Amino acid sequence: MVSLNKIIQAKITIGHFVNKTPFAFSQRLSDVSGAKIYLKEENLQRTGAYKIRGAYNKIANLSENERKKGVVAASAGNHAQGVAISAREFDVRAVIIMPESTPLLKVGGTKDLGAEVILKGNNFDEAYEFAVTYAKEQGMTFIHPFDDEYVMAGQGTVALEMLDEMSDLDMVVIPVGGGGLASGVASCVKQVNPNIKVVCVGAKGAPAMWQSFNAKKSINSKSVRTIADGIAVRDASEITLTNILECVDEFVQVDDEEIATAILFLLERQKIVVEGAGAAGVAALMHGKIKHKKDAKIGIVLSGGNIDVQMLSIIIEKGLIKSARKMIIQVTLIDKPGALLMLTDALKTANANIVKIDYDRFSTELEYGDASIIITLETKGKDHQEVVAKSLRDSGFDFKQIF
Repeated sequence: MVSLNKIIQAKITIGHFVNKTPFAFSQRLSDVSGAKIYLKEENLQRTGAYKIRGAYNKIANLSENERKKGVVAASAGNHAQGVAISAREFDVRAVIIMPESTPLLKVGGTKDLGAEVILKGNNFDEAYEFAVTYAKEQGMTFIHPFDDEYVMAGQGTVALEMLDEMSDLDMVVIPVGGGGLASGVASCVKQVNPNIKVVCVGAKGAPAMWQSFNAKKSINSKSVRTIADGIAVRDASEITLTNILECVDEFVQVDDEEIATAILFLLERQKIVVEGAGAAGVAALMHGKIKHKKDAKIGIVLSGGNIDVQMLSIIIEKGLIKSARKMIIQVTLIDKPGALLMLTDALKTANANIVKIDYDRFSTELEYGDASIIITLETKGKDHQEVVAKSLRDSGFDFKQIF
């Protein structure tokens, strides 16, 4: 495991530079789960994620000669920004290799922090391979996102802050991709209080570490696909797996649907914006993946908040449809004056708010003189949608509910 002394030293090294993020009680999640839930809000960290902790600690421990030559990192975004802002603080050149699918928010954020960005590969592991070669060719230091003692020690300071505020936690829940955060946090927790249960949460679309944990040996995936890009790691690290096997009690998985539900819950009910990886622990709790005693004190790490705006928009729209708060219907009308007014009157009777109307007269599937109307409505649940449907039928409209 990562030495507690190294984690304590990391806290001293980075203390002036990183934010001590809130460790806040969540009444809503506590009500839902029957436990006492506390959220470590690393989404409020500088650069919006915990990665700055390990990156700064690593660069702070480089020699002057290593700093003069510059640093290279491979990252889907959060490690990139952590390295970029830390390198800027030490006036060190930073080159970041990012997968071509990296959200624009993270690419732009990294450049704004002064780093050079090269887009390469379809996923983290392909970007990683290129970055290692690039660093060797350029004589620069490669800053690994998780396979590094200084990086893991830096990430472990998250646990120190949690335990400083609440030493009697019963459980700590950590999202896992490459395993740097899990290594640091779990190592710290088990050395401070071995009785605290440590649970890791991975994405089903990136199963390498979960499979490796269960097999107790490194197993790599052929590919990864998940909305939790921060933990979308294809290959399992031997170094972090060793730490996780030693310090982690349980490892569970969540799928993209569960992650999206948690993102929307945190946004709507907690007023907290998190990315997919940051929502993984809450997703596991909400969907019954984590077993716990009633009133157990559980700390969940929200690892980051750098979600792409387009992805957030999709999650919100799908969430509204699935919760029956948005309804999309298609109606064929006789294209004559007053026909649309009769339709909207039926919707008014049902107290449904119209968000959008699409009017099509030219589809070859329509009879001449007909028009196809697609209407998006705001509704208040399934019962309200049934009222809308009844009002349309009572008014003589033949319609199809698309969503």
